[in-house]
Amino acid sequence: MTGIQRNFQHDSDVLIRQVDNHLAVLRTADAGDLGLAERLAASLRDLVVSTTRASAADRAWVRAAVHYFVLRREGRHRGRSIRSLTADQRVINEIALALGRPDLVVDGVTPLAGPARAA
Repeated sequence: MTGIQRNFQHDSDVLIRQVDNHLAVLRTADAGDLGLAERLAASLRDLVVSTTRASAADRAWVRAAVHYFVLRREGRHRGRSIRSLTADQRVINEIALALGRPDLVVDGVTPLAGPARAA
């Protein structure tokens, strides 16, 4: 059992490191609204921590939100548009709401009809 708990903690640590590393990159680049990026990162960190021992489905939602946030915004081909932090905000907010954590919603974007949560 301790091995399983350690794996959950390890996975959480990895996700938080990914968020922190990406935020560091955004701080050094011209990332637009750095304040928004920091609020999104804080929300993601809280989601990761709060779902460390949650169901596999809930952890998968959070993992998806982290990966969406940290993946490169540039396309492989020049000239493709760069995804905005506002798009990240919508995804993270939808996942926070789907997980029953409206306290982690980052203000400023109205949620879309987002991910349906299986009951």
